[in-house]
Amino acid sequence: MSANHAATPEVSALAQAAAQPLAPAAELAKRFPLSASDHRASDTQRQQALDELRFGTVFSDHMAHAHWSYEAGWSQREVVPFAPLTLSPAAAVFHYGQEVFEGIKAYRHEDGSIWTFRPGYNAARLAASCRRLCLPELEHEDFVASIASLVRADNQWVPSKPGSSLYLRPFMIASEAFLGVRSSHEADYYVIASPVGPYFGDKVQAVDIWVTTSYHRAGVGGTGAAKCGGNYAASLIAQEEAYANGCKQVCFLDDVTASHIEELGGMNVFVVRADGSVVTPRLSGTILEGCTRSAIIELLKSEGTSVSEADLTLSALLDDVRSGKVTEIFACGTAAVVTPIGALKGKDFEVRLEAGPVTSHIHQRLTGIQFGKVEDEFGWMYRLA
Repeated sequence: MSANHAATPEVSALAQAAAQPLAPAAELAKRFPLSASDHRASDTQRQQALDELRFGTVFSDHMAHAHWSYEAGWSQREVVPFAPLTLSPAAAVFHYGQEVFEGIKAYRHEDGSIWTFRPGYNAARLAASCRRLCLPELEHEDFVASIASLVRADNQWVPSKPGSSLYLRPFMIASEAFLGVRSSHEADYYVIASPVGPYFGDKVQAVDIWVTTSYHRAGVGGTGAAKCGGNYAASLIAQEEAYANGCKQVCFLDDVTASHIEELGGMNVFVVRADGSVVTPRLSGTILEGCTRSAIIELLKSEGTSVSEADLTLSALLDDVRSGKVTEIFACGTAAVVTPIGALKGKDFEVRLEAGPVTSHIHQRLTGIQFGKVEDEFGWMYRLA
């Protein structure tokens, strides 16, 4: 398997930011006070939602909000009832796509406490995305404060079923009513929450992946390293191509040589070799630096596994799967956590793999830490309530 520029992963700026100590949630939550309101679902409505978990279709009672203007900076930090937004049809987000978002989860532990996973990482990545999209950066602890305040207000919405969580979606949009190509002078930041079950269903099942040669997710110098809606909108046509070929997800190749594996539509990729070593595509500026990806690298290194980042050539990867030199491939991300890849398919190839022990071990250890069943020796978890 070709692995040009192979290197042992270094601790990134995002991972360093994630390791910064945070004030307790009870203290930070005061930055986003809860507005007086009796806007809540009935106990019956909420319980029905918690009994019939879907992904991202039902939302909790409240949302966090803050407003920014060029003249005054950040203001109006608050937690308000979840409700439709009022925006001018001329709002810049509708015309120029100035928008970024994050994904993070809140987990209920067996003692009833509620925790989240590496919130500093998401705070730093949102700030990096904002810089790339010319949006105002939200202060590191304000990001965590917005999540803490919302979860504390809607703590009854955090499910307790195995594998379930409260999925949190922080996002920022350019809200100035202005038709002109420049960065917006107004922006609004929100966090909404949805109780969810596992992304691909109740069991960890291998998924088939379509490798597209028709489309690219991102280009050199573009927004591939930012988490913005435009990247996902551009990937949907390739996702439809995957569905048409019996696959649940699409894998993209680099835009320069069209030969190197980059990432899936919403997940990073890892390859497990027969000798026990693990490799993942290097961060080239066109790949989103995932929080789960970063944690898996640190977890594997702590166990003595050889982990490297490299340019992974598709043709060589296919050969190595066929020969048995590669035994497992898995994808990872906040929503799906760790998902085994059962097949790589394309216009003129198909190779199949089994879900293996390395993938299973990483999934069990990572989710064990998240749900408080395995010791968190890395200090990744942060108590929200």
